[in-house]
Amino acid sequence: MIKDNYKVVGVMSGTSLDGIDLAEISFTKNETWQFQILNSTTISYSEDWLRILKNLTQKSKEDLQQIDVDYTNYLAEVITTFIKKNNINHLDAVCSHGHTALHQPDQKLTYQIGNLPVLAEHLKQTVVCDFRVQDVQFGGQGAPLVPIGDQHLFSAYDYCINLGGFANGSTIINKQRIAFDICPVNIVLNKYVQQLGFDYDDKGYIASQGKINQQLLEQLNALDFYKKSYPKSLGLEWVEQQIFPLIDNYKLEVKDILHTMIHHIAQQIAQVINQKDNASVLLTGGGTYNDFLVERIKALTNAKIVIPSAELIEFKEALIFGFLGVLKLREENNCLASVTGASKDHSSGKIYKF
Repeated sequence: MIKDNYKVVGVMSGTSLDGIDLAEISFTKNETWQFQILNSTTISYSEDWLRILKNLTQKSKEDLQQIDVDYTNYLAEVITTFIKKNNINHLDAVCSHGHTALHQPDQKLTYQIGNLPVLAEHLKQTVVCDFRVQDVQFGGQGAPLVPIGDQHLFSAYDYCINLGGFANGSTIINKQRIAFDICPVNIVLNKYVQQLGFDYDDKGYIASQGKINQQLLEQLNALDFYKKSYPKSLGLEWVEQQIFPLIDNYKLEVKDILHTMIHHIAQQIAQVINQKDNASVLLTGGGTYNDFLVERIKALTNAKIVIPSAELIEFKEALIFGFLGVLKLREENNCLASVTGASKDHSSGKIYKF
């Protein structure tokens, strides 16, 4: 039944592996969509889950299928705890991204673990999930999926840029919503700072103490991906094949790797932002807390950089996957061909009833 008010839980796990984001959100449709985040939290992964999720691309199909079962059960526990803890009574749906195990859209392959039908049975809730598969079947990249939310919920900004495992951005070009992955961010920064015993580089302090390796910076900027036109998307496999071997070849100190990488990220993001004069840019995602990175982006652009509340920085993706689920319940388009390169706009995702 189509209605104007929805309450959902949005669930997101990103490639940076900083945990499972959960947000209870109410959506209201008047002339435009309005939202309110009612409760939110991030559940960090255990050492065991971190070890498993870091190595998904190396697993056999059989191993992945078992991990999918285990992860779906784990996700059900995490979501159930969140619902009970916040005394959430009535929900229209739990809308879950799952976790990306494989993403090779050129081979018509994308696999999100945690999206099995048993999730609905465990939760005793309607579940909307597995948002990428249909788009890839329609010839799309299956990513990024967030831009439909940018279009409906954050249209006041020229660019919406998320700094997560990867930086991705969305904007309007020729009256169409366009979006694409820009470059890797925390998926690289976190890997190297962990060699020093830290989960992440707090405020970019360690990176700020390093120095640029100009040759590495030039090689990073010269990677073929950056020459491609959109739609385009990145996955862990690409980073493992293209970025890590390049960096490791130089045998640099960690602070110099981080410093060089920050300059690379800022230059790639600035190239995108500077295509519009004096653009207003909404920055979200964990990378927004990296002061050194944000300073470098500001130094390379004349844009108005807007950093919102911590709640929106951290839970924008969970919010928007909740929104994708609402659109799917309404059988309205939640996936844009102009963004993913699919053959048509469509309403993507699977609905599981308990």
